[in-house]
Amino acid sequence: MAVIAKGKDLKDLDVDGLLSKLSKAELEDLQNALIDPEESMIPPSDRCQYKLSKEPAGPFDREKLLEYLEDKAKNEKDWEEAKPYIKETRGKIYEPKEEKKLPVAENVQVGSDWDDILAKAKPEELADLAALLGFHGMLNQPQYHHAFVEDKDRKGSKSVLVGLKTSNNPGLDKNSEFKIYPQEAPNSTDVEKSLQQVKGNDPALRELNLNNIKGITIDQLCEFGEALKTNTHLEKLHLANTMSNDKVAKAFAAGLFKNKTLKLLNLESNYITGTGIVELLEAINANQAVSEFRVANQRPQILGVKIETEIAELIRGNASLLRFGIFLEARNARIVVNDCLKRNNDNLRRGRVGEEIIRPTSEVRSPLVDNGKAEASPDQSN
Repeated sequence: MAVIAKGKDLKDLDVDGLLSKLSKAELEDLQNALIDPEESMIPPSDRCQYKLSKEPAGPFDREKLLEYLEDKAKNEKDWEEAKPYIKETRGKIYEPKEEKKLPVAENVQVGSDWDDILAKAKPEELADLAALLGFHGMLNQPQYHHAFVEDKDRKGSKSVLVGLKTSNNPGLDKNSEFKIYPQEAPNSTDVEKSLQQVKGNDPALRELNLNNIKGITIDQLCEFGEALKTNTHLEKLHLANTMSNDKVAKAFAAGLFKNKTLKLLNLESNYITGTGIVELLEAINANQAVSEFRVANQRPQILGVKIETEIAELIRGNASLLRFGIFLEARNARIVVNDCLKRNNDNLRRGRVGEEIIRPTSEVRSPLVDNGKAEASPDQSN
């Protein structure tokens, strides 16, 4: 084999000259060393380290080869075992222990003096006893209720325990009869007639209830909002569960910006988002006339921290709102809203007793009406 001089640059070597000096066996060893066995592009016969130099005996016949291997396996003698197989049981055989049977005395009665008393007791007396001993799990709801009814005497200083020994309420109550209440009648308010009354500023219409009316359309609801601009007599408006959305909220926001007589607005159980609620609050803050506003249980239940913070800031600048129905997840927003509502309710007391009224601390923003910002009046902060 050719030997490379130490320290010589490999780039200057004559590779062809070196390969010509190798023998046939050395070339095969070099080829086997350079082939990657994981390379799938190389034929399997070249990737294998074992090389068979024997000439093939004939064409390959798979079925004939399998028959030969099967016959050879059958005729070949088995290897001799070091120890012949003998069926035997090794180790200690498990035997379960016999349980000792305790002697049972027959015809022996074990009892106490209370057995005869309890056996002769009536069902209502047993229920009273269970209630007095605190065995509430043995009583059903009617029994528990009648056993712990507190009846105060004339002076009102003592309480007497009334048991179940009554003719109408026996002690053995198995179940309670269901109380059937008549189904609430649907809202029969005439929507068209009510709309014309609101538009015509009917002085007799002080409260309008349109809750749970399924036939009312979005356009009709928007017309109610537009009619609030010129109405000066309507004080309470209920629109719960009327499928109202942000379009309706925007129409009512435009009407509330000019309306100064509406005191209660109920828009619960609808599809108004946080943006629509903010627009309504901005319109309410414009005139500071609405004292009760309800928008709880909307379809988009999660408003978000940003919207809830805006709602809290709007409530901070409102001096007329006494009740506000809404669910807020942000803790800071809930605290601000509760404090502001307490402040507004306390101002009523302060006004009655002649004390100084607490004014809102933040500025009130004006809503967008008719695609333009309205200027805030000087008395909005009052």
